[in-house]
Amino acid sequence: MNDEPRSHPFRHSHQDVEAADRIPDTAQTRAPAYRLAFTDADFMCREELRPVRLQLELLKPQMIMDERGIESTIVLMGSARIPDPAGTARRAAAPLIETAGGAKTDAASGAAALSHWYEEARKLARIMTEKSMESYGRENVIVTGGGPGIMEAGNRGAADAGGHSIGLNIVLPHEQAPNAYVTPDLCFNFHYFAIRKMHFLMRAKAICIFPGGFGTFDEMFESLTLIQTGRMKRVPFLLFGRDFWDEVINWKALAKAGTISEEDLSLFTYVDTAEEAVEIIASFRDGC
Repeated sequence: MNDEPRSHPFRHSHQDVEAADRIPDTAQTRAPAYRLAFTDADFMCREELRPVRLQLELLKPQMIMDERGIESTIVLMGSARIPDPAGTARRAAAPLIETAGGAKTDAASGAAALSHWYEEARKLARIMTEKSMESYGRENVIVTGGGPGIMEAGNRGAADAGGHSIGLNIVLPHEQAPNAYVTPDLCFNFHYFAIRKMHFLMRAKAICIFPGGFGTFDEMFESLTLIQTGRMKRVPFLLFGRDFWDEVINWKALAKAGTISEEDLSLFTYVDTAEEAVEIIASFRDGC
């Protein structure tokens, strides 16, 4: 039974979906053409329906978060391969895993040296969620990619504080599932990377980037580009771990080459602790 209020006098779509399941079994009713269009998976997955699927992926999380009253978020991004320090030894002994590209990699031992960032991400999420609960969980809600590593740490920190958090998962070629700390009612799954990225940023009041790989770099640079070009208003943009970021990206070389301006280097701030990040977020004013 549908509990939604009816704002029109017409028969509700749920009623026809239920009725369609009870129709007589005939050659005509078994034909794909007879299926209700919005319940026909083959039809909905046609190439021509891509604009509709894009719209649905934008609308579903948007509507659910609106219904939950979520007004702003704190974005946590970082490597899925950075392990919980408490489980580093166990994970290091695990067999090699296969990445989306098919390469074999011992992810646990490769990222074990960065495992302290798991604890910082968890701490940041806990502190911000405690503050969020002062607004009944409407402001500064933690949002992550919903997976393992730094993402798990973010959702876990929110759970430590007794609050809710958002997970934006995406279907990948290898098996994966949301981490166990994402609030179930705020755990979303995406087909389109572009729509997932929009949901990361649509409510963002701060962007916190921990050490990561291709996915983290992709999201980081796209976010920086939106701010640099004025397509998104400026928010605290925090890079955790100066040593890591200065080693993997020669920011000053980009400015020296003229491919970015010196002013662009002020779009982000290095931090090394959760407490530093919290202070910067708390003191930030729009446009500053």
